[in-house]
Amino acid sequence: MPNAPFTEATTAYWQELLPADRAPSPEPPWQYGYPAQLPDGRVLVLPIRALASEPTHAVASLILNQAALDVADALAGMLARALADRLKPDVLVGLPTLGLSLAAPVAKALGHARYLPMGYSRKFWYDEALSAPVQSITSPVAGKRIYLDPNLLPLLKGRRVVLVDDAVSTGTTLRAAWDLLEELGTDVVGAGVAMKQGRRWEDALGEERKGRVVGVFDSPLLQLGDDGWVLRT
Repeated sequence: MPNAPFTEATTAYWQELLPADRAPSPEPPWQYGYPAQLPDGRVLVLPIRALASEPTHAVASLILNQAALDVADALAGMLARALADRLKPDVLVGLPTLGLSLAAPVAKALGHARYLPMGYSRKFWYDEALSAPVQSITSPVAGKRIYLDPNLLPLLKGRRVVLVDDAVSTGTTLRAAWDLLEELGTDVVGAGVAMKQGRRWEDALGEERKGRVVGVFDSPLLQLGDDGWVLRT
């Protein structure tokens, strides 16, 4: 086994969608990039990142605001088509931070005039009752909250609401937003993400909600093998 996990700079990642015959093998081991299979047969190679807390474990990551615009638009189009088929949303609610980058083009592809953003920053006119605590794998510090601008609440009532985020991993941020909006009396019919990372999020959301999460591609959890990264057992 190598002394250190395979890793490299992510500068060139997320910049193109590859035809299957130009992509890395779909079979492990993978050394630096994981080939995520897309609905149209193309492949998005994701950089593999070792976890700081456990360097022999890793995830394949997506940072949407570092992706080429064509790649981001393609993922948004794929998600829009899947949401139209399965959830038929009236309005999209984008989750911070990278979910906001995805919600706008998805809403446009669905023919919506706008989407509604949530945020982590509390403006002076916000109502604390329209917020919920969040803690995620990338933001583990306690005290962070997700907010809905009170001016947006009337736009949600009586409509089919779908939450949009770039990825779902632990599921804690998605659950916090889902709980909050339902407590406010909105009809959250599901959620859409570009990437489903692992399966930990299923336990966080529960049996009924997990079946209403629509994703573009899956990204497994990985562990270090003799010649690279393999699926975590």
